Amino acid sequence: MPEQPEPAEVPARQNVSFPSAGATAHGYLALPPSGRGPGVLVIQEWWGLTDHIAEVTDRFAAEGFVALAPDLYGGSVAHDSGEAQRLMKALPVSRGVELLSGAVGHLLSLPEVTSDTVGAVGFCMGGGFVLYLAAVEPRVSAAVPFYGVIRGELPDFSGLRARILGHYGERDRSIPPEQVEELRETLRRQTGTTPDLRLYPAGHAFLNDRRPSHDPDAADRAWRSTVAFLHEQLG
Repeated sequence: MPEQPEPAEVPARQNVSFPSAGATAHGYLALPPSGRGPGVLVIQEWWGLTDHIAEVTDRFAAEGFVALAPDLYGGSVAHDSGEAQRLMKALPVSRGVELLSGAVGHLLSLPEVTSDTVGAVGFCMGGGFVLYLAAVEPRVSAAVPFYGVIRGELPDFSGLRARILGHYGERDRSIPPEQVEELRETLRRQTGTTPDLRLYPAGHAFLNDRRPSHDPDAADRAWRSTVAFLHEQLG
């Protein structure tokens, strides 16, 4: 099985604050070795802005992107699934999308960002937020949900402008293959294009190397295709 590459050293990692949804939001920003690049939003799992999400943000920076991970929980991090469920339920989808739209605006305002649109990559809860955000935010031109959990009904994708590359596990009980097919058909029907939704012989959270469900082969394949997709869409 291929090993996960170590992130290259990046010149700047910092905690940042920015106005969003009528409040002050916080996040983790990583710059690429060149100091400049296309903007990518990294959206957390239901656990919060964990060390794992910060490491993923660093990996995107090492690949040449200006990567921002907004903190949707305001500093809280869950230590078990019950707490994660409580934190997720306390964040209405509409509020999360507002916060993420503010993060998009902040990312595009940075002088280090060379793109006029951004990519959005999210995991678990964050993968669902990628789809909710892309459905209403025209400044997102590349959307990559990793095993994205949709809370409630699918959003209205009729105004979607982003290209979508999705990664899902065949053995994922949270998002079984039939739900992935429902998402594919809804997107095809509402947008007139068929999204690239990929299934891997893995379970949920297969990219997260801190979880028992981590699958190195699926993670490597999904990561490489994501990086190539984002560079293709964002420049």
